[in-house]
Amino acid sequence: MSDELHDKHIAILFTDGVEQSELMQPLDALREAGARIDLLSIHDGRVQAMDHAEKGDMVTVDGTVDGADVDDYEGLVLPGGVANPDKLRMNERAVRFVRDCFTSGVPIAVICHGPWTMVEAGIVSGLTMTSYPSVKTDIRNAGGNWVDRETVVDRAVVSSRNPGDLPAFCTQMIRLFAQGRQQRERTGLAA
Repeated sequence: MSDELHDKHIAILFTDGVEQSELMQPLDALREAGARIDLLSIHDGRVQAMDHAEKGDMVTVDGTVDGADVDDYEGLVLPGGVANPDKLRMNERAVRFVRDCFTSGVPIAVICHGPWTMVEAGIVSGLTMTSYPSVKTDIRNAGGNWVDRETVVDRAVVSSRNPGDLPAFCTQMIRLFAQGRQQRERTGLAA
């Protein structure tokens, strides 16, 4: 096990419909790097993961986003899957948590359809990002610059397109999280 993230506390926010590979591969990479991880959802208990259109594993969460404090985390992962971010963006507390992470300088790793929650949080304006192609228009309409690349790192956000990008995504996620919180001045955010 490496120790790049041995002192980092990372949140992974997801709910029913999460793409299993986009949850599990980053989770495994974070554990391998020594991070302490909280699996957060919008409800207690178990979450139904998906393997594309088929049901995947049931995943037990550590807690709900309602009880999460942004100040406890040094990174946030937003996996994709179509239903997952669609449900998250309809949950006021999940949206507020994502917004608060961003404005507090917590690095965010987002993949596939995950940017939908960031769009809802109003935090993609001015960011260069990638995503699953069907999210491109949403990112652009929210003021973001969408590009078709394996990974994109802009300020405190790393984004990727799909499960095929997971090896590169996990590498960039670990690098970004190892840097820690970004200062507001460096991210261009007002206090």
